[in-house]
Amino acid sequence: MFKNHRSALIAAPSLLAIALLTPAHANAQTASGSDDIVVSAHALRDMGLMAGSIEIEGDALIRAQAPQIGEVLAHMPGVSATGFAPGASRPVLRGLTGDRVQVLIDGIGAMDASSVSADHGVALDTLTIDHIDVLHGPAVLAYGGQAIGGAVIAYDKRIPRRVPDAPLALTAIGGLSSVTQGGNAAASVDVRLGGGIVAHADASWHEDGDLRIGGDVLSAPLKSEVLALAAAARSDGDLSEASELEDQAMQRGKVANSFARGTTFGGGLAWLGDGGNLGVSVQRIDRRYGIPSRPGVGEEGVSIDLHQTRFDLRGEIKTAGFLESITLRGAYADYGHSELEADGAVGTLFARKSGEARIELIQADHGGWTGRSGVQFATGKLTVTGDEAILPANRDRRLGLFTLQQHRFGKLQLELAGRVERVSIRASDADFDRSFTLLSGAAGLSFKPFEALKLGINYAHAERAPSPEELLTNGLHLATQSFEIGDPDFSKERSDGAEVYVKYDSPATKLSVSAYLTKFTGFITPVPTGANVEGFPVYAYRQLPARFAGFEIQGSQRLTAWGDDTLTLEASADYVHARLSDGNPVPRIPPLRIMGGLEYAASRFSLRGDIEWNARQTRVGPFESATSSFAVASASATWRPMGESGPLTLIVAANNLFNANGRRAASVTRDFVPVAGRDFRLTARLTI
Repeated sequence: MFKNHRSALIAAPSLLAIALLTPAHANAQTASGSDDIVVSAHALRDMGLMAGSIEIEGDALIRAQAPQIGEVLAHMPGVSATGFAPGASRPVLRGLTGDRVQVLIDGIGAMDASSVSADHGVALDTLTIDHIDVLHGPAVLAYGGQAIGGAVIAYDKRIPRRVPDAPLALTAIGGLSSVTQGGNAAASVDVRLGGGIVAHADASWHEDGDLRIGGDVLSAPLKSEVLALAAAARSDGDLSEASELEDQAMQRGKVANSFARGTTFGGGLAWLGDGGNLGVSVQRIDRRYGIPSRPGVGEEGVSIDLHQTRFDLRGEIKTAGFLESITLRGAYADYGHSELEADGAVGTLFARKSGEARIELIQADHGGWTGRSGVQFATGKLTVTGDEAILPANRDRRLGLFTLQQHRFGKLQLELAGRVERVSIRASDADFDRSFTLLSGAAGLSFKPFEALKLGINYAHAERAPSPEELLTNGLHLATQSFEIGDPDFSKERSDGAEVYVKYDSPATKLSVSAYLTKFTGFITPVPTGANVEGFPVYAYRQLPARFAGFEIQGSQRLTAWGDDTLTLEASADYVHARLSDGNPVPRIPPLRIMGGLEYAASRFSLRGDIEWNARQTRVGPFESATSSFAVASASATWRPMGESGPLTLIVAANNLFNANGRRAASVTRDFVPVAGRDFRLTARLTI
């Protein structure tokens, strides 16, 4: 599977000897304080089809806090980030991102324009999130056939899920960060009104200055390129231009125009009863973040002003007989962002109005059969206006039917998943109107020879319709500093994938190993052509076969325990090898990564140390630069002065202790936006 990649093959067996990190499952709570009142991805995780799923919550989520969800998840096994800028970063799952990775809020899309371009931020407030599920595997068919790479589901508390024990429940969090000389604060309150009715309100704020880094802003290849431009300008007698380019080439310690700031306000109301629940919510997000420029071609001082007003609905009816419950989720959002030039003038305006709804039928257990089936409908209209309107106004509609089924045969477990979806994309101004019928399915079989061990294999066939930007983009996009060209004749993208996994779970030892191979027919990707328009590189979308292969290993080993105190060793590794049928590597694929951690935990106090090593990535696309290996070490201390279940938690963390100046291979801007430098953080959380 990994021919000619000896470093990956050598690392895998050695890591198998270590018990590696596995996710903790959230404790579900309900109106009575004992069970979830709505079915979430936790129910799906028990299915083998969710073999690669992980979760982040609690103190781990606080330590990972960042303005964008891509950065929050970037250090999780199997997850990287696009890292375009601190204010714009989407998750990368198993080497895939964009339209192939769904970012959802409680099962409904983020309803923004973040998948349209790498410089667009995700309209999701990470400060108000309770926990996040990262889902790999065939079960993502419940959320969309296009989610070939996986799904990220963030669960907020805006529509209350439980009646608080006290008349009022308050949660507040605040933090300071040295790497951006910034801070954040958020608070939420749930009020018990009686009769099973609960009201919720929340607000958050964050403000971060320009990102501090551990060395040169520019990578060595780009630095040489900019110095060559400076020398040419000097020889032409343009001393001012030469001096400016030389200054840009020598920048160190801080990425200019990488600030990010924003506010969020939200409220919700829910009725929670024995026979079901019904709730609504509204939120308003306002953000402003800078777009770092590429020296020599980029325009300095470009920023994005983003806003979204969103309404959500969630309901459930508990039933008896064949069905256990019927759930309903819906949302409507009015989203927009302006790409602002250095003088504040609006260059381009993106506006999207969209709605989405899903109904799910949750089956009760009948003779070992369990499952869920549903219908999902989504529609949206995107309008792009201004000097750089590279995409015509377009409307998309999606209607999907899906089912996930599971049956136990003693120690064997069979899982089946299927989805049929109709996608239509229409752009009247471009005389474009196409529809796609997508058929996706999956099957999995697992075997538990004894309670702690599970072995399994999954197969999935998935189909994805080309996105509007892949079909219709044509023009210069200043924010990404590139000229982009789509192809309206693209056919649907098909993939066939297999995954094998082993899971071992005992009180002291946890281990999860998975390996996967996915072959794409008609994989769509932007490829640099080598041409330039007005000094900007040209990226043309192409469609051709591709092959992705990789592995993930994660787990933990409790080294010792005395009383309530434990000492635990954790480690993980992930690797993706992806190539196109023309022999070139798929662009922007993360390299081999190995992570390890050691944690001492007690009821009131815990200490943790982590290290993450990223290998070199020399398998890069045409006209892309390779990335060097780098390691990031971090440490944190958590103190609960009133005990493990007490209301106050204080966390002191030091990230990137040795100020490494690494670059993410998955980032379009890696040559001029390195990873964050040494960062000291202080965070406090109060829950009453």
